[in-house]
Amino acid sequence: MARVAQIGIALGVLGIVLVLIGLFPGVTGISPTANIGIAQIIAMLAGMAGLILGALIYARFTFFENHVANLTQQIGTRLALTGLLFASLSGTADILGFGSHTLDSEVLLGSLQLVGVIGFFLMAAFGVLIYVVAGINDQ
Repeated sequence: MARVAQIGIALGVLGIVLVLIGLFPGVTGISPTANIGIAQIIAMLAGMAGLILGALIYARFTFFENHVANLTQQIGTRLALTGLLFASLSGTADILGFGSHTLDSEVLLGSLQLVGVIGFFLMAAFGVLIYVVAGINDQ
């Protein structure tokens, strides 16, 4: 199962690269605009999802390969996935139509949305931390 852990590492690295491309699109040769667009938001959210899912896969198949997940680990996994869901919802609120800006405006990622994305990403990272710490205490 070491190959699955390597897939988790690769997914995490791909997530970091996608987040950096979303934050700094000039790295790819695309001229950056003054505001954050839809493609940048999707790239950042996909990168965050890849990073969290890669961390969960790596932790599962490196440290807890032959163990059944206990209740606290399941709560940590669900907390991580819920954080990703809400980060995606708050990041794409204007695109989905329930944000404070319309698609006609230039701004697609407001300050309140950015706080939601970062806060829920930290919640997802905390879920991964709960998964690992709960498994270590169980062994």
